[in-house]
Amino acid sequence: MGIDISKDKIDFCLLDTLNHEVVKRGTITNTRKELIKWLNMLDHNHITFAMEHTGHYGAMLCWVLSEKSAIFYLINPLELKKSLGIQRGKTDSIDAYRIANYTFVNKHTLRPVELPCKELRKLKALITARQQFVKISVQLQNSIKANIILNKTIDIKGLIKRQKAQLTFTKKTLESIEQEMQEIIKSSKELSKSYEKVTKVIGIGPMTAIKCIAATDNFIKFSNARKFSCHCGLAPFPYQSGSSVKGRNRTHYLKEASLKGILFKAAISAIQHDPQLKKYYTRKLNEGKHKLSVLNAVANKLVFRIFAVAKRNEPFVKLSA
Repeated sequence: MGIDISKDKIDFCLLDTLNHEVVKRGTITNTRKELIKWLNMLDHNHITFAMEHTGHYGAMLCWVLSEKSAIFYLINPLELKKSLGIQRGKTDSIDAYRIANYTFVNKHTLRPVELPCKELRKLKALITARQQFVKISVQLQNSIKANIILNKTIDIKGLIKRQKAQLTFTKKTLESIEQEMQEIIKSSKELSKSYEKVTKVIGIGPMTAIKCIAATDNFIKFSNARKFSCHCGLAPFPYQSGSSVKGRNRTHYLKEASLKGILFKAAISAIQHDPQLKKYYTRKLNEGKHKLSVLNAVANKLVFRIFAVAKRNEPFVKLSA
């Protein structure tokens, strides 16, 4: 069953896996009551569900499917779009069919979704909220600096005062969110254990550790460090074709930008306090490597260290240069 999700409704299309014919189509309201009623009318134990990853709009459906122990997949919208080739026309009903067809063709590569624990889901929501407040804080600080200069020619002291009050409120909100994150970590034995291990890695601070734990579903979502590096945009890939195209190895533009950014900051901290990484960084710069390229390599090393300590019962050991 392919499901196209929107804010107020979902469109579904059920395909028969034997003859690939449409068995049922329809539209229902995207509310918990209607979703449960709809699923109770279906033989959900013998149906595989698939939908695009649409964030909050699909959260209720995922939760209900999980409660019913149904098998369902979350598909990357970009992956689906690129797999369809040339397409003409678009409606919610057609999209539901295309999702069902994609799932049928690629079922051997898809992995059923297992929702993370309640603490992790809440942690992810708080991380998203924190990112938004950080952006607001930066915007306010830049605006205040600009208005202070403008105030020399035009009297806008009232505006600056209001902006400073808003900035103070934003900073207090950020502190409150970060405190709540720490409380969530402490409330879970598994999360607390992973947090303690990861923060022992030189360069990894509290927020970096929390983001890595949330992004990996406490190191379950990704089987190894290389896959997580690829997700963050840190893993380099070769670009070659035949005898004429011989590009240098480089990272891909598809990445989790916020994770890459925070890991780059962790890498800058690590080369200042870790003798081994500092020596590696200096050596690569002396060899003529670009600064950002070496920082990317250091960040990649940190990811491997994070996964090493998280998946083993051995603590991180600081090595000498």
